[in-house]
Amino acid sequence: MNDDHDAVGAMRFIFEAGVLKRAARTGWWFAGIKDPESIADHSFRTALIGMMLAAIKGADPARVSMLCVLHDTQETRITDIPHIAKSYLTAAPNTTVTADQVAACPPAVADLVNAAVAEYEAGETPEAIVARDADKLECLVQAVEYRHQGIDNVQRWIDSSRAALKTASAHRLADAALTGQPLAWLTPPPPPA
Repeated sequence: MNDDHDAVGAMRFIFEAGVLKRAARTGWWFAGIKDPESIADHSFRTALIGMMLAAIKGADPARVSMLCVLHDTQETRITDIPHIAKSYLTAAPNTTVTADQVAACPPAVADLVNAAVAEYEAGETPEAIVARDADKLECLVQAVEYRHQGIDNVQRWIDSSRAALKTASAHRLADAALTGQPLAWLTPPPPPA
């Protein structure tokens, strides 16, 4: 394979991933949110949460962040299927979609992305467990933010996200989200005594 061919293949995946910046998280429409965050917005904060959870738990923060960034890339092809629709539809496994997405990438890139998505989907390594918690915790945090914006129909997202958390660290962060104020960061904390 020549370098130009590899660059073209990698760029195809990069362009495809850019679609996630425009694709909405559709499940929020059921709560009455007309303009929900994008899949890329969700993935960014999921990666940030994952990095923090990994540091707390002693997992590899870089690996967790990568798993989080890649966990929804398949939605360029299968969309963000709302939870209720999943009982009526059969989509290809995320590992199959990912393999198709990166088929034209340089082998090192395809191998890296395929392995990361397979790890996330299996959910067995400490990093995958933390990444999955980050995904659920980000949904919970987003629901809390929507609730503070006056959307009162988000409790089911809070409850289902919270119930899916596996790590004690994620539960502690969920507690802090549920009792905190999304804009509290605007007021600096008092200086130490």
